[in-house]
Amino acid sequence: MDRMKVLIVDDDEIIATLAKIVLDSMFDNGDIYNIKTAINGEEGYMVSLDFKPDIVLTDIQMPGKNGIEMVRAIRKHNPDVKTIYMSGEWSKFQTPLQEEHTMHQACFLKKPFAISELKQLLCEA
Repeated sequence: MDRMKVLIVDDDEIIATLAKIVLDSMFDNGDIYNIKTAINGEEGYMVSLDFKPDIVLTDIQMPGKNGIEMVRAIRKHNPDVKTIYMSGEWSKFQTPLQEEHTMHQACFLKKPFAISELKQLLCEA
């Protein structure tokens, strides 16, 4: 079985670390997921070019390129990438997030979220 590649992008290091721990804990041997992290949309995009993730777990509000802009840029090279967006503030992004859900089946996590919610979305991806 090929390892699923997950790119975690969040300017909050605690959230990125938590997501990585959740993935690492889902399977004991670490053979299922290959994980990379980035601290903003620009870095996330650059990492994605070589890494070619299957799933992008990203914050929306970040300095520079936000999560939605980053994923749209990634899709130009990797159109089938699955996406889980995280945010504490949905109101500013309702329209583009609805488009993401309709066109790409993107999923959403409202911060703060329960670890079980993250695990469920990752298992469904």
